[in-house]
Amino acid sequence: MATYKKRGHKPQTKEDKQTAIEEQSTTAGVFNTLDETASKTEEFVQKNQKYIFIIIGLVAVVVLGSLAYKELVAKPKQVTAMNDMFQAQKYFNEAINGADNDSLYNLALTGGEGKFGMLDIIDQYGGTDAGNLANYYAGTAYLKMKDYQNAVTYLSNFESDDEILAPLAKGNIGDAFIQLNQPEDALSYYEEASNMRDNEYTTPMYLFKAGTTAMELGQAKKALKYFKRIKEEYPKSTEAGSIEVFIGKAQVLANK
Repeated sequence: MATYKKRGHKPQTKEDKQTAIEEQSTTAGVFNTLDETASKTEEFVQKNQKYIFIIIGLVAVVVLGSLAYKELVAKPKQVTAMNDMFQAQKYFNEAINGADNDSLYNLALTGGEGKFGMLDIIDQYGGTDAGNLANYYAGTAYLKMKDYQNAVTYLSNFESDDEILAPLAKGNIGDAFIQLNQPEDALSYYEEASNMRDNEYTTPMYLFKAGTTAMELGQAKKALKYFKRIKEEYPKSTEAGSIEVFIGKAQVLANK
């Protein structure tokens, strides 16, 4: 059975007295070590307090400077950029729905009526959200105008977490590579676009493009996997309407 020593217990035997002395010695040693460490720390602080204050001051300057930049520079610049981009967006939207598409896409790129085009926005406001978005518009405009190299360049510079725009940008790069007769690169981007988000619009669209491109490359098993995903996971999508035909073709080729 375990026994516990009461506080204030006086050692009775020689062994008890020896143990008490050792415990007191150990405790004293610990406190002496702590005192020495505290003294050394104080000495270090006193000796180097000038440099410590400089470091603290620099950190404060960086933090406050960052906050000031965001509030006084970045936010106003973003507002200005969006205002300057308005006319270019208008041209782009009209090109999507209009008849004289190339002319409108060109205006969206280079500007008109004394207003900036997307290329100007990228040049002037490259560090803003508007400048980033302008890369998407510019790349898509070049794609529509069949300038596929520039389409790849500008779309590759676009970064986004948006549910629709992020996969559309990757998929548009895939479309450009198809036109450049680089199906292997196109397949890679279609696969990336299909995996970026899970929605009823972009996911089945790029699964289908990945499947048909894989078929052209002789990768029937991979194509079959993508076609089956459309059938099983996106039965209400536009691509699902004729997917049985593509599944059948892929199965035939996969079994050869």
